[in-house]
Amino acid sequence: MRTRMIAGAGAAALLVLAALSAASGDTNTTFTVTSGLLSISSPSSKALGAGGPNGTITSQLGAVTVSDARGALNGSWTAAVSATDFTTGGGTAETIPKANVSYWSGLATASSGIGVFTPGQATAANAQALGVSRTAFSATAVTGNNSVTWNPTIVVNVPAAAVAGDYAGVITHSVS
Repeated sequence: MRTRMIAGAGAAALLVLAALSAASGDTNTTFTVTSGLLSISSPSSKALGAGGPNGTITSQLGAVTVSDARGALNGSWTAAVSATDFTTGGGTAETIPKANVSYWSGLATASSGIGVFTPGQATAANAQALGVSRTAFSATAVTGNNSVTWNPTIVVNVPAAAVAGDYAGVITHSVS
């Protein structure tokens, strides 16, 4: 009888050990993958130079950069450029309409990442008047993070009736 009790106690101990080693605790685990930003930067100001009535003023604007940290697969973006009229006073002859200001992006001066990066206007022959918003640069077939920098050229066609003065306006780059 004593042998049976010891054997029975040993079997019970093995069942308890087996139950303890089979215990588990589940943890429901979550995390968030965030999307980076799509952003554009451009010079905060630029003096384009000087020129007389019925002439042109030509200058590069400075580096414009699109940074895409969204990590997209087969993504795309388009950078646009627009302008306001340029004024030095309140009269008609004191305004150079935005349609008299042309833009050409030129080729990329730097790029990173994978994608097809396309200038809006690759050469001076492709320059477009900023009377309406224009495509400055675009990217397609983007995989992962990327960036592109270009240095656009601005050409102001000064009207024959323009009066002397310092003209001011805004050239705006945006990306979506």
